[in-house]
Amino acid sequence: AWIACSKFLDHLPLYRLEQIGARSNVPLPRSTLANWVGQVGVALQPLADRLAERLRSGQVIHADETPVAQLDPGRGKTLRAYLWAYRSNELEGGPPIVVFDYQCSRAGAHARAFLSGWCGHLMVDDYAGYKPLWVGGKKIELGCLAHARRKFFDLHAANKSQLAGFALEQFAKVYDIEREVKELNADQRKAIRQQHTRPILDALHQWMTLQRQKLPDSSATARALDYSLRRWTALTRFIDDGQLPVDNNWIENQIRPIAIGRANWLFAGSLRAGQRAAAVMSLVQSARMNGHDPYAYLQDVLTRLPTHKASRIDELLPHRWQPTDI
Repeated sequence: AWIACSKFLDHLPLYRLEQIGARSNVPLPRSTLANWVGQVGVALQPLADRLAERLRSGQVIHADETPVAQLDPGRGKTLRAYLWAYRSNELEGGPPIVVFDYQCSRAGAHARAFLSGWCGHLMVDDYAGYKPLWVGGKKIELGCLAHARRKFFDLHAANKSQLAGFALEQFAKVYDIEREVKELNADQRKAIRQQHTRPILDALHQWMTLQRQKLPDSSATARALDYSLRRWTALTRFIDDGQLPVDNNWIENQIRPIAIGRANWLFAGSLRAGQRAAAVMSLVQSARMNGHDPYAYLQDVLTRLPTHKASRIDELLPHRWQPTDI
């Protein structure tokens, strides 16, 4: 449990853990540590699979993906793998859950496989790999307002564009409202969004359409406007449903620490090693999101798993877990 938390939460590569052990005269060969990490991933895989099932019982899921280097021994270098991340929606009132899915590429087929059979609203960025999911209408696209805002933020930071500044002011008004309604129930949130947010965004859409007609296609401002105008329906669906999120920041906050680990680990040893790591990360990150000490959670679960009844596996999920009395 300590090795797994050190690697996947504290972002310490195994060679550093080997050095830490050596300072205390505890021999911890990297090969042994790698074997332990693999065994932990295998042991936790059924629990991670069940966590994914629980995630897919929700009506809204956040999704994103980030690259990870993976060894490619046959070519003597690394290839570009991806860690896909899926998170529950806090506005539904269910438990906070994040599930990582390690795959060898960024192909949209991986998202389709993970979400096979699931119906609901999916919050994503504008990556083309998600586009086939909208066919058939069983999965509905939610656009990330933070991504739309970021286009104008970058534009304003680059040249102090007055147009970008005006757009940022309108997005700020929407986020001010979202902060006010965060603790309200879904019906109250919907009513306030329709009364106050809709007029702001309707006026912003009219303004964007008018400004776009004045600009050449090649301009940076036109590209920023096109991003929002092209996805306007998806960006504004949250207005009519108090359970829908306004952006994808919750999942981006879960992926951001992966960049630290990526810099320290350097690479995943194989597809199987990456998938085992994803199982561990899903559980320890979800445990932390539910207010548990990830080390205490993992230590207890690894102790109980060998004799725990499969029919009661839900008791060991991070949002259901209760520590064993000692």
